[in-house]
Amino acid sequence: MDIHNLNKAFESRVRLGIMSALMTNDALDFNRLKELLEVTDGNLASHLKALEKELYIEVNKSFVGRKPNTQYMATRAGKEAFKAHIDALEQLIRNSL
Repeated sequence: MDIHNLNKAFESRVRLGIMSALMTNDALDFNRLKELLEVTDGNLASHLKALEKELYIEVNKSFVGRKPNTQYMATRAGKEAFKAHIDALEQLIRNSL
């Protein structure tokens, strides 16, 4: 069993959820991600920062009216890394059966 192709950046359930959501949506705002993943503000923020540090997500801050709005998008590198991680998981599962 080769687990070396798994990406440590996606080991967390929250990060896996963030990337899954961003792979199927062009962009999501902080509140929508928090709602989808059912996590606290602080928990979500720390995982988003970790993914941003890896350059797997991009952040776009703006205002909607007078309210700040932060949108998150998966980068090309993030999409490729996530797909490789999922492929490695699938391979691991196939080899385990």
